[in-house]
Formats: sequence, structure tokens, C-alpha cells
Amino acid sequence: MKAEELLEIAVRAADDKRATDIVALDMKEVSLLADYFLLMNGGTVRQVQAIVDAIEDKVAEAGGPAVRIEGKKDSNWILMDFGDVVVDVFVPEARAFYNLEKLWTQAPLVDLTAWLSEA
Repeated sequence: MKAEELLEIAVRAADDKRATDIVALDMKEVSLLADYFLLMNGGTVRQVQAIVDAIEDKVAEAGGPAVRIEGKKDSNWILMDFGDVVVDVFVPEARAFYNLEKLWTQAPLVDLTAWLSEA
């Protein structure tokens, strides 16, 4: 599965679970860690877990790569590593504290509008 396909599946799954402030960074020219970093908020720890579960399920259904997960079910931040795509799901306070977008300012944003609902 191509990284772009994996990114789309993750974005759509997160959007279906009402993740907010979804941002993808194109890391191909910036880091060897992954092609894309996908960042988003869940309003509560419970919603963070629901978003993580939905992404994991949709990627598996599509025959995507196995995921490595860092963070516990009651965490404010859970990282999902799919190899070419790394997904970070935060509660808003944790995202503001770690401010990964600032750390990777040289990475261009990916236009996700085609994959996000308008509601």
C-alpha cells in the first residue's frame, strides 16, 4: 500500500470519528522517519482511543501494514506507527504542550480537504 493511500484511509477514519484540527505534514524531504506525519485532536481521552481504534480497523480492512502503538488506552497522546505514516492523536492540551507542528515547520502541509467532511 502506498503512503498516500494509507494517509487517506487514516484521515477519513479520523474524520468519521470527529477528530478535529487534522493536519498532515509531508516529511519526505525533511526526515527519514516517515513520509507523512498525521496530527489530530480528540476532545477527550475516550475520543482519542476511539479515533485510534477506528484508524487501526480501517487500515487493517484495507490490507495495510501492521501498526505499532505507543501510549496506553488512558493516554492524552497516542502514537501509531505504520512505517511510512505516523499518526499522533492528542487531547488538545497535550498537542499544545508538545507542539510538533513547530518542531517540523520545514515540512509542507498536505491538502486534506478532499478527504474531510464539510460538517
